[in-house]
Formats: sequence, structure tokens, C-alpha cells
Amino acid sequence: MWEYLRLHEAFIRALLSGQHGEHPPERWQRLLAFHETQMHRMQNERLIHLIVTLFVAAFFLLVLGFSIVRPTGPGLALTLLFLGLLSAYLVHYFRLENGVQRWYHLANEMHQRAGGCGALYQDGKVAPVLPEPKP
Repeated sequence: MWEYLRLHEAFIRALLSGQHGEHPPERWQRLLAFHETQMHRMQNERLIHLIVTLFVAAFFLLVLGFSIVRPTGPGLALTLLFLGLLSAYLVHYFRLENGVQRWYHLANEMHQRAGGCGALYQDGKVAPVLPEPKP
């Protein structure tokens, strides 16, 4: 999943930097539609991982509670196992979330190139980017 996210982001950044030549607004619209399809897939992936992470966290808390009430060797081992699993899921979800957030900014820039509205989010400020009015 990470390789897919990284490769798609590199492809879009290369398009935006002009490494694949200049594109007319119509082509940017098609590229934006492709990017939004990929974004939709990643959002579904993110939702699934959020649900799994919440279930793993709930099981971790349940096992931790049992281990506190009745400490046993296997109970403590299971607690450590769930702690490791929860930590891995939290890191994975954090990276997924940040990747999708970066893709939102790329989509905004693609909207601008396609002749639509957009916004620049820098230094905690939002700057609208509006298309030129047509005569």
C-alpha cells in the first residue's frame, strides 16, 4: 500500500512540475478525475484501517483490564502482543492519513490547472485561487 501511495504521488508531482510536458485544461480534467478515483480508493482503505485500529484498541484495553484484575503470564504476553499490534496499526493509519491529506493538496493544484477554483494552504493560512473571468 505504501509503495502504491508513494508511486502515485510521485507521478502526480511529476505531472505538476512539468516533467511530462505541458497539458491543456481538458487533459488536467481527465488527470484530476483519475487522481480523484485513486483518492477515493485510498479513503476507503483509510476507513477500513480506522475500523480495524479501533477494534484492535478495544481488544487491547479489554486484555489490559483482564491482566490488571487477574495478572497471569499468558495474559501479560497477550497484552504485549496487542500493544505491539496496536502500535503498528497506529503508525500505519497515521501514514495513510497524512498521505491522503497530501493528495488533497495535489488535487487542489490540479483543479487550478484544469481551470477551476482552488486554494493554497501554506503556513496556516488559506489563499483562494480563482480562475480568470471570461470576457
